[in-house]
Parts: sequence; C-alpha cells; structure tokens
Amino acid sequence: MLLIGIDDTDSRQGRCTTHLAYRVVDFLSSNGYELGEYPFLARLNPNIPWKTRGNGAVCIKVDVDMSSREGEHVMEAVKDMVASNSMLGYGANPGVVFLDSCSSMEPITKFARDALWRVMSLKSAKRVIEECKERYNANIEYTSMGNGQGIVGALASIGLASMRLEDHTFEVIAYRRHEMYGMPRLVDEASVIAMDEATHPYTFNNYDYKHARVLITPHGPDPVLFGVRGDDPSIILDALAMLKVHEPLEGYMLFRSNQGTNAHLANMLDASNLKAYTSGYLHGTVASEPVTIEGGHTFFALDCSRGKVLCAVYEPTGLSPIAQMLSIGDTLEVGGGVRKGTSKHPKVLNVEYMKVIDLARKVRYMNPLCVCGKRLKSEGRGKGYGCKYCGYRVRDAEKVEVEVPRHIGPGLYLPDLKAHRHLTKPLKRYSIKPGGMRLDIDWFKRYM
Repeated sequence: MLLIGIDDTDSRQGRCTTHLAYRVVDFLSSNGYELGEYPFLARLNPNIPWKTRGNGAVCIKVDVDMSSREGEHVMEAVKDMVASNSMLGYGANPGVVFLDSCSSMEPITKFARDALWRVMSLKSAKRVIEECKERYNANIEYTSMGNGQGIVGALASIGLASMRLEDHTFEVIAYRRHEMYGMPRLVDEASVIAMDEATHPYTFNNYDYKHARVLITPHGPDPVLFGVRGDDPSIILDALAMLKVHEPLEGYMLFRSNQGTNAHLANMLDASNLKAYTSGYLHGTVASEPVTIEGGHTFFALDCSRGKVLCAVYEPTGLSPIAQMLSIGDTLEVGGGVRKGTSKHPKVLNVEYMKVIDLARKVRYMNPLCVCGKRLKSEGRGKGYGCKYCGYRVRDAEKVEVEVPRHIGPGLYLPDLKAHRHLTKPLKRYSIKPGGMRLDIDWFKRYM
C-alpha cells in the first residue's frame, strides 16, 4: 500500500489541497488502481501563522506494485499534478511524501501528534524521514517546490492516517466547475436548514441559527462549493442529496478526518514556559477580576501550578459575556492557542473553550438589617447605624457578609458556531461515537 501525503498547494488567492487530492484519486481510480480507504484530511495546529485557511493536509492510500515501473509511474504522475495544480509564486510551498514500507511508524506518528499542537520545522521533518530510512528500512521519499514547507504537513498526514485514532469524523466535499471560481456559491439556504434538521445529530456545523448563517460554504475563490461534516458516511451522503444546489458540480469526495475532535487541544501547556503558536489547555484558578476592553474582548489571569497566564476571550467567539461573569478563585480548564508576546505585551492564551469546574463563593459586605427589615444607614465612623424608616438605632453593629448570587454555573462553554475552527469539537459530538468507513457507497463521484 503506497501512502501519498500532500500539503501546502494552495494560497489565499485560490486552489485547495483537498481538490488536488480529488484530482489524484480521479487519476488513480481511472487507471484501475484500488484505493485502500477514503483519503485522510488532516487538520494540523491551527495557530501556525503561515498557514493557509484550515491548515489541512491530505493522505491517500493506494494499492500499487512499488517493485515495478508501475510505482515509479504513479509517483511521477502525482508529482506532475502537484506541480501543475499548486499556487506556486503566490505563497504555496508544496511538499509530497511517498511511503511504501517502514518497519516502525513510531517516528512518523510521533511527528504527526506533535504537528497537531506544536510548530514543526522542515528540518525536523527531513530528520524523521532519514531516521526511518536508516533505522527502520523505510522505502520513503519526498519532493518539494518553493521552500518545501509542505513536507511537514505531508509527513504529518501520513502519520495521522496510519494511527488508530480515538476519535475521527468524515466530510464530503463538493467541488465547483472551473468557470464558477470566484462567483457567489449557489446553495439554497433553506435546504441547508432542512438538511441540518433531518440529519441531526449525525452531521454538525451546517448552519448557525443564532446568526442566520450558512456554515458549509467557504467564502474564497477556491474550488470548494461546500463541505458537510459528520459521524456516519452514509448519512453524510444522504445529506448531500438533500441540498438544493443551483450550479453544476465537478464532483465530490468523502474524507476521513480529525476535524471536530479537539485534537489540537489534547496537551497540557506549561504555564512557566509557554511557546508561541502552540495549542493546548491549562488548569488553574482565576487570579484577577475579568477586564473588558473596547470591542468587547475580555481578559483575566489564570493562576496555574507553574505560573500565571493571561487569558484573552475575544468578542467574536461569543464567550466574552461568560468570561465577564468569572470571579477570583473560580477553578477553570481553558483551551486555546498561545499568541506571541511583544516588547509591550506578554504572551496570551487565546481562549477557544472554557470549562468551569468550581465556582468560588463571592461575597460583599453591607450594612446590617434593621428590626423592621430595611437596611440600616451608617451615621459616621464609630457612631453606629440608624434606620431612616422607623428611627431604630444601634451603636455596636458591624457590616455583614452577604453572598452574591453567581449567574454562571459549572460546565463546558464553547464558542458560537461561526467562531468554530475546523478542529473544534461541537457540543453534539460529545455524546456520539464515530462510524466506520464503507467502501460500498459512492464515496467518490466525478460529473464531468
């Protein structure tokens, strides 16, 4: 089984690595090669500053006789397709990795796990490839264009596709015909809502009801018309058929993926040594009253076992009102990405979710109550208190502790759907187990 990892073929001006994978699968299946499973769409650390959109790479598994010229023919064809379908000169730095055999996948899978939450260098990717060749007799090679940064994602996609993941999802992506690139996407909004209701809870992030916004369609000039994500391949294909699309399709393809799994937030960060652009989570207690600045963004300090971390909750996430209700002493788990510090500002954890574990008791001190039930008024330092309603006076009374009701409870708080990242785990998925792959369904189709 030949594993083909591809990454960094697109740019903000267009193209899409998943569409290139669709073209590669079309080539392979048209030439009689058998695909071992759906292509794997790997979403890597979303906080990498030089990423394009969703930081996705793709791994394709295909049955090829690598001991013959057949293997060489397939690899050359894939290299040519990557070269001709990448945004070279516009920021794309494609990388392709071919893996036929390796006696141990551990170096590659470890690299892939790290790529979910850390910043991985091209140098480290090449070092892993050389280690596999020297120590594990790997039949592995790579090719790249531009600065070659795509080798990082290509290798990571092979690692993730080879792992027995605890959680995974699926996505069917439909592609536009070339003449429609850059035009408004013609997907009927009412049909998206109807599809979402019919397939609940086995598809997710189709429609944001709070903001009346379709979520399955991107907004750039790329070839993707829409993508439907969920936990069962058959239901996802049913969802595809429910949509009313008013433009012709080039085709569609199903992917297995780590999307919607919170895979980037599985590692606890070290509060004493935060690394810029890393992703993960922290446990701690709120160490400062939340402060909200212009624009609705809220900041608070979290006291962790190894230091204090400044947490930022931005208004677009919809979590800022929740953060404003926190108080000193509350115990939290927060997940997110580390923003790089500057000479003027420290590193900050940009919060993607909050889990309130325990609430501190919050009190305020007030004047005591009068015998008539009204609140007494101070008559001056050392002069006691008096009631302006009934005239009662008391000299030796003191302020009393009154518990302040909290308008927040323990639980998990997620961002609004429109602010979800590709890897964000939706609330409905916390009670659903993913289904398995089925190769007896129409998981790939080309219309033209």
